[in-house]
Amino acid sequence: MRKRLTSSGAAIFPLLFLSAVIFTACKKDSKSDPQPGNPDPVNNTAKSDEDSLKYLMYRTMQVSYVSGGRSTTTDLPSYYWYTQVPAIDPFSATYAKAEDLLSAMINKVSPTDRYSFLDRTGSLANKLQNGISQDAAPGEGGSYGMEVTYALDQSNKSHLMVLYTDKNGPASAADIQRGAEITAINGDANIAYDNGGPISQKVYAAIHSSKQVTLTVRKPKATATVTIPLTSTSFKINPILFDNVSNVGGRQVGYFSFYTFSSIYGDNDAPTNTKQVLDQLFAKFKAAGIQDLIVDLRYNGGGAVVTAEYLDNAIAPASAGGQVMYNFIYNNKLTANLSRTGLESVVKFDGTTGGLNLTRVFFITSGSTASASELTLQNLKPYMNVILVGDKTYGKPVGFIPFTLSIYKSGQEKYMGDLYAINFETKNARQEGGYFTGIDVNKQATDFVNVPWGDAQDEHLQQIYSYINTGAFKRDASTERVISNPDSRKVMSTALPSGSFNGMIDYRQRGGIR
Repeated sequence: MRKRLTSSGAAIFPLLFLSAVIFTACKKDSKSDPQPGNPDPVNNTAKSDEDSLKYLMYRTMQVSYVSGGRSTTTDLPSYYWYTQVPAIDPFSATYAKAEDLLSAMINKVSPTDRYSFLDRTGSLANKLQNGISQDAAPGEGGSYGMEVTYALDQSNKSHLMVLYTDKNGPASAADIQRGAEITAINGDANIAYDNGGPISQKVYAAIHSSKQVTLTVRKPKATATVTIPLTSTSFKINPILFDNVSNVGGRQVGYFSFYTFSSIYGDNDAPTNTKQVLDQLFAKFKAAGIQDLIVDLRYNGGGAVVTAEYLDNAIAPASAGGQVMYNFIYNNKLTANLSRTGLESVVKFDGTTGGLNLTRVFFITSGSTASASELTLQNLKPYMNVILVGDKTYGKPVGFIPFTLSIYKSGQEKYMGDLYAINFETKNARQEGGYFTGIDVNKQATDFVNVPWGDAQDEHLQQIYSYINTGAFKRDASTERVISNPDSRKVMSTALPSGSFNGMIDYRQRGGIR
């Protein structure tokens, strides 16, 4: 299923002393210092490494990514909205850090660009491209493999709850699962919701930026609490949280919950654990002869587009084979130089789709469903009945081609960060896109975190099962559930920032854009 980029006749530009190269986890080793008569604008102007980083970032986005922004003869800005950003002096003391400069730039296209960022640790690439879990702690790596949020009981009291745990992570190994309540962190019970204030920040840091933590946990259906110490580790991500096949009204229905689009191929082009578990999952569905499929993306903020393509090829009917899956749209200068850059404008379904023989597919979505998740469901709409249940999606029809920014001193490379600034927009085969405010659902449903994965009491599944059985959704049941079940915990979807990535990345372009 994997597509490879080709760039026959493409010009290959040398990477010089100061370079922004397309990301590859193994940095290229050979770089040359500037030659006599070829002055280096950064060395002549920059007063610090931070100045150099600001220069690299600005030039790569706004002038030309060629030769790390040093090129004075090539006009190929990489930023999708480069025309909306006025000329800025990247060396200005107004911008103490590269992040300050980037904020000033993207604020010029606000609110459209609420996505671009600079990753100084490189952890995101390892997590998404290689499928090796890392969280936010700079330079530390490792993760607990869990996501938490606040949820409300019937009295509107907040509770800190576990949304999900990766099967391969430390939290899952300690038997912490979806629906568990955290009542204290490192012995501190002062963890009530404070609307993004210091308590919320403390909670986020403990879960996503620490190497060790001790949680006091009340497991689902338990009355007593247990104390569980955790140590963050690196592990192979398993993006499938749960899967099963159920009989619904005499129909075989496949279901799986998918929390991240970690790439199916790593930086060494070898298949990752993500591809292995997806291959096994769809082989299982095919063997079971499923007639309907439910894809639960309620907490999935996206990731690698190659994984979105895998899912679309696996789900699409045979009639989609060879047809347009989606279109890439770049800025005007990249579009005018596609053959020169090696960039693709169209992605097609592979010749043999997954063989599931589905005519419709259900997606469970929420305000956390973004980017590669939205791309996946949008790509299928021209070819089959796509039905959404839950809440309106986040809204991110744009994505990144990551650039690694490095400086060189006396032949030694110093890594400065990975730049993720919007480089492209996507539209499906019907040229549908532009969903910056999100994609509406066919039926709303409420997320109760204390309902286990795949449970028939999940309101999303209740609505989908009703549709499968009767051809219509049932009336809303949220109010009844809260009244009848005092243990109900309604997810506050924006209560805490997610520790997971939000976006879509085309890692393959590291070998195509020149």
